[in-house]
Amino acid sequence: MFAAARPSIPFVVQQHLDNASVLRSTRAVLVRAPHVQLHRLSRLDERLAASLDGLAIAGDFARGLCMAALETPGRGAMFANAIGAIDTRDPALLERLLSLAEAVPEARVGLVSAFGWVPAPELRGITRALLDSPHAFRRDIGLAACAMHHADPQTVLETAMADEEHSAQAIVVAGKLGRIDLLPGCLGGLMHEDAQHRFESARAALLLGDRQAALRTLVVLAGEGGPCQPAAAMLALKVLPAEQAHALLQSIARKEDSVRILIRGIGAAGDPHYVPWLIAQMGDLKLARLAGESFSTITGLDLAAEDLELKPPENPVAGPNDNPDDEDVAMDEDEGLPWPDAEKIDAWWQADGHRFPHGIRCFVGEPVTQGHCLAVLKTGFQRQRIAAAEHLSLMAPGRPLFNAAAPAWRQQWLLSQMEA
Repeated sequence: MFAAARPSIPFVVQQHLDNASVLRSTRAVLVRAPHVQLHRLSRLDERLAASLDGLAIAGDFARGLCMAALETPGRGAMFANAIGAIDTRDPALLERLLSLAEAVPEARVGLVSAFGWVPAPELRGITRALLDSPHAFRRDIGLAACAMHHADPQTVLETAMADEEHSAQAIVVAGKLGRIDLLPGCLGGLMHEDAQHRFESARAALLLGDRQAALRTLVVLAGEGGPCQPAAAMLALKVLPAEQAHALLQSIARKEDSVRILIRGIGAAGDPHYVPWLIAQMGDLKLARLAGESFSTITGLDLAAEDLELKPPENPVAGPNDNPDDEDVAMDEDEGLPWPDAEKIDAWWQADGHRFPHGIRCFVGEPVTQGHCLAVLKTGFQRQRIAAAEHLSLMAPGRPLFNAAAPAWRQQWLLSQMEA
């Protein structure tokens, strides 16, 4: 970006910048959406790439606009400037952006997403300088970039794991990269005083093959409430045997205001035993769409495609988002999900439910296998794809966690390699 020197039309260049910011924000929502498949993400990525290309063509004029946008350093402005700094290998601009991201946490996400967007070869030298930095913040950015591109920083990661004060990011990266040799360091984080640190340590250890201490920690976090509860429950329930999963679901059910976590957890556990209860929840407008999603997560049924949905009610009640750290907490977590037709779905279950034996974990209509999870990564919706990526790593500790938020063309290439 910012490389060309030709006359620019100010309005058009500003439009490219505005579009890049909006599309980047839209993308942050779509990569976790319940109704978006990879081909739709690909179309949005093409539009975002076109806007970034427009800024590159505009050269210095675009650079001036992007720099001016940093007066209010939001994620979009940080993203556009970081793309330009990486593309042109501008160390002064990159240093300014790093300092700004450290001072303004809100802007950090935009910076990190830029490192994930650009192709790995463009980060050569840049990432190495970050990893070698004496500043923990810069090392963390470098580690995050390595994780997004499945690039193993090797001894740098080992050193970071040994630094108790700054090991949090290293633990996350170790889990994502499948560094089984660093499992002891992840287990060491299970006793940390911070709940988020304990969760990330348990998640990494679980991905790296531990099924004892890590799983116990996740079960405790899932049962005690707090911001880590939903993610801890979902992850534990993907692994726990049916009887233990039932005990955890019962524990969640006994807690006040945990019905949404319970519904999501049932989808993660995948036991068809709970499907009749899910169907019953579809009569509650606050829970209907989420219950429909968990039903689909178990059975693989696409409610919209199978004409098992209702028209949206005139005054729907938005379901709350139970993740306070979510980038878009103001949005309805159920946005985009179909409104299930409980009567039709119940009739379908009465006719076809026998195909789903109780006590067997079902994921999008089939038992959890490598081949099926790979198929879900190709054709499933984003939340299903994220779960499929976790299942693949959980089944084969040491396998890097597939990045379902990477640019669509990179995901498509990786999937073609996994198929070979």
